[in-house]
Amino acid sequence: MKLDRLFEMQRELDSYIQTNQGIEEDVFRKKGLALLVELSELANETRCFKFWSVKGPSAREVLLEEFVDSLHFILSLGIEKDLDVLTEWPEAITDTDLTELFLCTQAAVHAFLDTYRMSNYLTIWSCYGAIRDVLGFSEAEVIDAYLAKNKKNYDRQQQNY
Repeated sequence: MKLDRLFEMQRELDSYIQTNQGIEEDVFRKKGLALLVELSELANETRCFKFWSVKGPSAREVLLEEFVDSLHFILSLGIEKDLDVLTEWPEAITDTDLTELFLCTQAAVHAFLDTYRMSNYLTIWSCYGAIRDVLGFSEAEVIDAYLAKNKKNYDRQQQNY
């Protein structure tokens, strides 16, 4: 997956939002919390941890939209710390248990928020890539969904969201 294009689009969206909202403060940790919230929303839609329930996961389209919500913040965090040099999605870890993958991703986000170095950032990508693989999303699906959500985010800004 060509990440350089997504990084550029995210950089433009972040800049637009910061200008439009008049943001002058450092929002790195707020973006980190936003990522953790979005990851939790995705986990909730997969229902992977709900051992007490027999209800299945949400529709594939819902899962994909939640997936790219998190992707926006993964990209944005890398941009904030000048780690937006990735051109390809790093190799995903091989675990296939969604609960463990969500925990892995969240732990990686916490590690990155504490020490923003490339190795921690790559771990986020590797764990999140495994979630993508388990959910069965193709590169094209992720890119198309990202493009659609990116446009929706611009629309929201123009509508004083």
